[in-house]
Amino acid sequence: PKDVVIAVGGLLFGPLTSAAVALTVSLAEMFTISENGILGFFMNVVSSCSFACPAALVYRKWRTFAGAAAGLLCGWGCMVAVMLFWNYLVAPVYMGCSREVAKLLLPAFLPFNLIKGGMNAAITLLLYRSVVRPTAEKP
Repeated sequence: PKDVVIAVGGLLFGPLTSAAVALTVSLAEMFTISENGILGFFMNVVSSCSFACPAALVYRKWRTFAGAAAGLLCGWGCMVAVMLFWNYLVAPVYMGCSREVAKLLLPAFLPFNLIKGGMNAAITLLLYRSVVRPTAEKP
């Protein structure tokens, strides 16, 4: 659910806010609850930024509910693509295994990221009307 907060921040204040919040939250996680160290930090930042920053960029252009939905769909797709590539590059180091982990990209990593991104986009859209000022929308 942290990506929901990061995406809402991006919708309200822009993509740089999304990036700053993603960095801050991932850094706090690295020193508190994460057992994955610097690699976990980078994976969190890449995942959160690839979801929330494109959503905020699209929404910046079209400040409507449809623009938010389009941005979140774009962010969802970007996050899935980026994380497949990132998991291919980093997962062997991160998980301490060989390149054989690439066999898990489609059956494990893809569905996980599709579900995660879809849930984050849906929850963000559900919260959209209550957090974005009605005056921010153009008729």
